[in-house]
Amino acid sequence: MKTLSRYTTKICYTHYNPHCNNFSAIANAAQIQQDGIFDKSNLHSILQLCARERETIQGKACHAKIIHTGLKAHCLTSNMLISMYSKCGLVDNARKVFDEMPQRSIVSWNTMIGSYTKDGQTQQALALFMDMQRDGNSPFTEYTISSVLCACTCSTKCHVFECKQLHGFAIKAAMDWNVFVGTALLDVYAKCGLIKEAGMVFECMPGRSDVTWSSMVAGFVQNELYEEALLLFRRAQVMRLDINQFMVSSVISACACLAVLIEGKQLHAVMSKTGLGSNLFVVASLTDMYAKCGSIGEAYALFSGIEGKNVVLWNVMISGFAKHAHSMEVMILFEKMQQAGFLPNEFTYVSVLSSCSHLGMVEKGKSYFNIMVKQHGIFPNVLHYSCMVDVLGRAGLIHEAYDLIVTMPFDATASMWGSLLASCRNYDNLVFAEIAAKQLFEMEPDNAGNHVLLSNIYAANQKWEEVARTRKLLKDSEARKEKGKSWTEIKDKVHTFMVGERRHPRITEIYSKLEKLVEDLKDLGYEPRTEHDLHDVGDDVKEELLRHHSEKLAFTFALMCLSSGVPIRIMKNLRICDDCHSFMKIASKFTGREIIVRDVTRFHHFRNGYCSCGDFW
Repeated sequence: MKTLSRYTTKICYTHYNPHCNNFSAIANAAQIQQDGIFDKSNLHSILQLCARERETIQGKACHAKIIHTGLKAHCLTSNMLISMYSKCGLVDNARKVFDEMPQRSIVSWNTMIGSYTKDGQTQQALALFMDMQRDGNSPFTEYTISSVLCACTCSTKCHVFECKQLHGFAIKAAMDWNVFVGTALLDVYAKCGLIKEAGMVFECMPGRSDVTWSSMVAGFVQNELYEEALLLFRRAQVMRLDINQFMVSSVISACACLAVLIEGKQLHAVMSKTGLGSNLFVVASLTDMYAKCGSIGEAYALFSGIEGKNVVLWNVMISGFAKHAHSMEVMILFEKMQQAGFLPNEFTYVSVLSSCSHLGMVEKGKSYFNIMVKQHGIFPNVLHYSCMVDVLGRAGLIHEAYDLIVTMPFDATASMWGSLLASCRNYDNLVFAEIAAKQLFEMEPDNAGNHVLLSNIYAANQKWEEVARTRKLLKDSEARKEKGKSWTEIKDKVHTFMVGERRHPRITEIYSKLEKLVEDLKDLGYEPRTEHDLHDVGDDVKEELLRHHSEKLAFTFALMCLSSGVPIRIMKNLRICDDCHSFMKIASKFTGREIIVRDVTRFHHFRNGYCSCGDFW
């Protein structure tokens, strides 16, 4: 005679023993159903197993048996069914079980709300929470509030109003002090751009977990408050808190965005000591940081020393080479990635196509675009089309680039029209420049840079009346050109320079050194490119204005402070101008230094009078 005990023991043993063969456990569950031996504990064990292993078919069979044996009305059994369906991704099935329950517990509501949250169904989660309030039979828990708050960040739309309502509700229910609720609150505030509110929640919390600290650091980084993220991380270190991989990745991203290499290296050393240096996500962040700080060699050395790379790490390294205009390395690594068994994804192809644009490799770019679609089945997104517009435009195929813009299955972005306008400037194409500029004036009415570019093109074609009209249009509009800003890191301190800087404590000494340097460089062939300055002044004044560009000031200060032979690293918020590019090339030869400039689009490595971009940027 068959007994229940041997089946129950097998299933329960599997449930608690992670080393047990899952296939045999599923087979045992199936055998029970085939033999028709059921009781409540057996069914619960089977449901837990199906939920853990995402076994939909066995789970549905168990559900059928529950209905057949009359256990459908049992609250705990229904809760386990909801959980099983949720973990299997069958949210509609879970909701059907929930709706058919004659009586629900707090677990029923929390599980269903959590299911909607994990599935990204924000409105359904919020609506169910409102139903729970109206029901009034189940008390709220911290899990309820935190789940609904998490739902507010699941969609692309930020539900700020709902978040504030939930915050008020948490205060009223005296749950705002709870670490789970507080962490969820600051996270949703940060993701909605309300970083001040997130900070207030963080500071008012009586107790904080490592997740709380990680969320706050990540919130600062998401809102581009990189220095605040570094300060909070230092605060956590002083308090000797446990540092996890998520906090570390965020802090490394902050270092990368600020391009503070010294801070990044110190963080790398800390990670090596704590054992997090081998974590793949941390390694990917460190590799990205080194690349964005201009140390592409160190980035590759770190990448090469890691065993068991994942697709994220491959993509980070390929992207790094692309930003540094190492196109051959991009293509070699692209092939090695596939040889290692990793399929390129949409992010890989953005980097590959970008590298093609930097060197004007039109046919190679077209070939990769076709391989992406036909061989790897990746449907091109707007970034891929943007790269192709850049590939064609930079090679002088302006008409073909325009045709791609108007025929692609997306609305053209400002970056696409901006790329076309820049290409028109390089190739003096007035017709398409006016078309692109018209689109940009509508899409970016506050961007004065577009007016400046068009005016440059008119000036190059000696259309002086149009130059005057464009200047007047710029003057009459509210458009403002973003001021040039450059920064360099000297002895663990970042020094920032604006165009025409006057506030730096050593600015008089810097200008004096720069004056002498410009005269020395003129002897080597440097000629200020005054034709690119649109101010209505004489050439002497234009030359002085060019001399005060932020990257020249940053370079001069670094030259004064750094030891001989040390590379000079400069970061800039705009595209480096033609005059500063020419200045840096000759300065690298005159000083015998490597000068690394990161502008808004790419890196320029100046060595011995040459730039890595080949004067094509």
